[in-house]
Parts: sequence; structure tokens; C-alpha cells
Amino acid sequence: MLDASGQHVHTHAVRVYYEDTDAGGIVYYANYLKYAERARTELLRHHGIENGALMRSDRIAFAVKSCSADYIKPARLDDALEVRTAVTRLGGASLHMHQDICLDSATLVAIDVRLACMDIDSGAPVRLPDVVRDALRQVL
Repeated sequence: MLDASGQHVHTHAVRVYYEDTDAGGIVYYANYLKYAERARTELLRHHGIENGALMRSDRIAFAVKSCSADYIKPARLDDALEVRTAVTRLGGASLHMHQDICLDSATLVAIDVRLACMDIDSGAPVRLPDVVRDALRQVL
């Protein structure tokens, strides 16, 4: 899907469950990071990239190198949220994404994340495989 600026954006629906909230029915801040992780996984899967397959065949995984989150407004119990994810940059061994967690048209949390591609045996950074690079280049 393209947003108003022409950028490719993947959307993923998330419902807020009781387990996601504090005693006041407000989403606990760390759970937004879980929502964002699920959305990134689904974006990759949508483009034919499965984390489990990369781990088995290429012995690589994506690790969060850096992450910043701006918590703007709270989500609450039973809210139907949408996580909007855009790939913003591909590096040699990394990729950058911007994610907005939204309720209707309002952004509740804005997240910028940098993922590093790493060898799961040594923990060393490795170049993004061509199949990953080619798939994500289409959505830049």
C-alpha cells in the first residue's frame, strides 16, 4: 500500500487484550515494541522472507541494533490498532524502518528501528542476502 507521500507502507492489525494492559486498562509501554516486532515479521513474510527459513538455510537473523519510540497517546483495552511499517533505508548489513502504531487516523506511538543482519553462530554482522535486499528494494 502507498501512503499519501507515495511511500510503500505495510499494515498489520493488532487488538489490545487484557494481558497487554496495566491495572488502568492502558497498554504497557513495552508491549508496543512487541506489536512493532510482529508487524516487521509480517512485512518480511508478505515479501517472501521468513525468519525461520533464513535461520535454517543461511544461519542469519535480524537483531535490533537501535530503536527509538515516541509515545504520543495511550492505547486502551479492546482498541483495534494498526501498525504501519515502512522500510526507509537498506545498508550493507542493516535495514531501517519507521513504524507508526495508530488508532483510526491518530498515531499513538512512532518508532524508528535499525535492524542488523547477523550470523547466528558467531554474532558477527553479515551482508543482507540478495533475496532479502531484492525484496525490500521494491518497497523503498
